[in-house]
Amino acid sequence: MNVDERTKSAQRILIMTSVAAERDAVLRGLHGNSLFDVRVGGVGPASAAASTATALATASYSLVINMGIAGGFVGQAEIGSLVVANEIIAADLGSQTPDGFISIDELGFGSARVPVDVGVVNQVAEALQAAGLSTTIGPVLTVSTTTGTAATAQELAARVPGAAAEGMEGYGVATAAQQHGVPVLEIRAISNPVGPRDRDAWRIKEALQTLEAASSVLMEVL
Repeated sequence: MNVDERTKSAQRILIMTSVAAERDAVLRGLHGNSLFDVRVGGVGPASAAASTATALATASYSLVINMGIAGGFVGQAEIGSLVVANEIIAADLGSQTPDGFISIDELGFGSARVPVDVGVVNQVAEALQAAGLSTTIGPVLTVSTTTGTAATAQELAARVPGAAAEGMEGYGVATAAQQHGVPVLEIRAISNPVGPRDRDAWRIKEALQTLEAASSVLMEVL
C-alpha cells in the first residue's frame, strides 16, 4: 500500500459483524458506500478480537463499529429496536465466588469495560431516532454464553444497572480497537428478550431489517 492509498484508507470505517447474515444486512443498507469496510469476524469475543486486530493491522481506519443483532433486556430495549452502547462490558469476565461474581476490575487484573465517545454515541443515536428508528443508549454486555434463564438475566441487570443489550462480540472488537488506538462503537438490533430461551419469540428477520435501516443512516451521520 503506497502513502496515498494509506492516507485515503485512514478515513474509512471498519464494521465488524459476527455472521454473514449480519454482514449482508449492513451491506444492503450501505448501498456499496466505499467509506465502509464490512467484515465477518466470527462468533464470540475471542474470534471477534482476533479478526478485528487482523483488519486493523493491515489497514488504517478512523472508527471501528461492531454491528449485529442481540438480545434486549426487558424494560430497556424491546424487540425491533436499536441499542447504541455507551459502554461495552465483558459481563462474565471475572470469578465466581461463594459470595457472588467478582469482575476482573475488582480482582485487579485489568478492566472488563471499554469506554466509548459519548458525543459520537449521542450523534448516532439522535440520527437513528430522527430516521424513525426506536433507539436506546445504554451499556451493551458481552458474554461467551448467552443468557437462557430469568435468574441469569436478573443477575446481569442487577450487576450492570441500565444494561440494555447482550451480545457475544462487542468487548472483543472494542479491545482490539482500543489497543490500536481507534475509537469504537457498538450498535445492536434487538431480535429477542434476554432471559429464557424461546426460539419462537425470536424475530431475527425483523432485527436484520432494522440493522439494514440503521446502516443506511450511518452514511449520513459518519
